[in-house]
Amino acid sequence: MTHKAGFIAVVGRPNVGKSTLINELIGQKLSITSHRPQTTRHRIHAIDTRENYQMVFVDTPGIHINNAKAINAYMNKMASASIDDVDVIVWLLEAKRWTKEDTRVLKHISTAQVPVILCVNKIDKLKDKHTLLPFLEEVAQKYQAGDLFPLSAFDKSDTKALRALILNRLPNQPNIFDADYITDRSEKFVVAEFIREKLMRHLANELPYELTVQIEQYKLDRQIQKIVAVIFVDRLSQKSIVIGNKGKMLKLIGSESRQSIENFLQRKVYIKLWVKVKQGWSNNKHLLTLLGYD
Repeated sequence: MTHKAGFIAVVGRPNVGKSTLINELIGQKLSITSHRPQTTRHRIHAIDTRENYQMVFVDTPGIHINNAKAINAYMNKMASASIDDVDVIVWLLEAKRWTKEDTRVLKHISTAQVPVILCVNKIDKLKDKHTLLPFLEEVAQKYQAGDLFPLSAFDKSDTKALRALILNRLPNQPNIFDADYITDRSEKFVVAEFIREKLMRHLANELPYELTVQIEQYKLDRQIQKIVAVIFVDRLSQKSIVIGNKGKMLKLIGSESRQSIENFLQRKVYIKLWVKVKQGWSNNKHLLTLLGYD
């Protein structure tokens, strides 16, 4: 039986649905999601291994125009670098919406030497499906992709068809990672991301990008995973926002994080969260490195 394996970079502007699509393609929650742009900050490998193939999806930060802070430059660098050394590129657009950031993605994609599948996402949100065709024609004039594929990331028949399309483009070769791997990242990294996801979902309007999470303690005590995590904010005034009135917000973040982490680890979890101020962390290259943005 022919066995295929390869890296698939999923790229696009912020908040176009890259992480959601990858979670649906691999069949489990790994990449964090929220309605806020630039939720994904790191490059993550999500691995789907079956009997006849191994697909390694590369989830990337959205390519965006703003490089105002060091963290923005870091995310753009990660996203751009992910286009190199892959076997297939899945470029995600939003149905009936083209932005300046999509134009920037186009500049990166135009030099690619590998097959590009151009996916037009969120077609389920269109009230009139007939309006999609003119947009597809417009996109086709901007870039001649090998495949132009409209889809909804939540439609299992769409993701199944996309998976088959990707498989046809992958080279014949053995698995790249061991068959039991679902990511190249550590459990601690994924746990920190799940906590940050809850913060992004509840505090996106107040603190969209001024917080990050670091795991200080991670140990298995009998059958319970004990986790101590620190939420770093940029200013003292932001600390009270994360904690909330009488600690309610921090308790909510802890409770929801614990549920997500237990689902991921498949074991009981005890979690303790602290909030600390690390002024200017998002615009300091040294602090970014210390916090795992390397």
